[in-house]
Amino acid sequence: MALIAGPTASGKSALALALAQEAGGVVINADSAQVYRDLRIVSARPSMEDEAWAPHRLYGTRDGADACSAADWAAEAKAAIDRAHEQGRLPILVGGTGLYVRTLIDGIAPVPDIDPDVRAAVRALPVGDAFAALVREDPDAAARLGPGDTSRIARALEVVRATGRTLKTWQDEKVGGIGGSVSLRPLLLLPPRDWLNVRCDKRFEKIFSEEGIEEISLLLERSLPALAPVMRAIGVREIAAFLRGDISREQALAEGQAATRQYAKRQYTWFRRQPPAAWPRFEQPLETAAVRAELVEALSFT
Repeated sequence: MALIAGPTASGKSALALALAQEAGGVVINADSAQVYRDLRIVSARPSMEDEAWAPHRLYGTRDGADACSAADWAAEAKAAIDRAHEQGRLPILVGGTGLYVRTLIDGIAPVPDIDPDVRAAVRALPVGDAFAALVREDPDAAARLGPGDTSRIARALEVVRATGRTLKTWQDEKVGGIGGSVSLRPLLLLPPRDWLNVRCDKRFEKIFSEEGIEEISLLLERSLPALAPVMRAIGVREIAAFLRGDISREQALAEGQAATRQYAKRQYTWFRRQPPAAWPRFEQPLETAAVRAELVEALSFT
């Protein structure tokens, strides 16, 4: 199995398509926004023309009202990988959602379902009170988290209260990962930041087209919860604000470009630090066919 990962606009999709054409592969999505069918344009999914050149899986498979967790995606990715192997094709995992990749490769902590009453009580606490409780009940978790990290504080507190065990002890028992059962050839794309920032700006300009605006208009008509993952994808908030008349087109474009660059920066940091040190990092611009050809040869299992 090949894995191509890295920040948005780094050239992952073009490289994956080139590899799929060369090696007879199946491109499998590992991007949390591209799973939603509502966001073909705004999530920068591969075009229909690109998808016609090689099989693509897990793109646009989820309705925006159906949140896709990392565990959900990992289960679907495993099935897609198995099908590719059965067909004698090379599975090519490509995306920028580090949590998806880590869950698939390393597995997931088998934390039981949290009692709804426990969850409701924890989530109702002011963050300061929740953090103070976490200091008492799971001091190691409190030491790792900042006092304003609302969602992670709540998660750690609800787990220790519902299960009697800390989240860390559950995480030490990860299950279901495929890292030990597949032949993995990974590549992390970490191009120069200046080059990447220019690509991010150009990408959002393309997203902020009439088609992208229409896509968000249709999404807003569904009146989905503001906290739904599809509503928190990069570009949705900025284009929605423009459609409501809250900001000008120029401001929406600038804010969307800034959000894209900030997201790429977070991804860049994650992929530089979190994956195993032995995973190759490609740190040059991926902008010519010759460079892609070299990487395709390195990733091929021939």
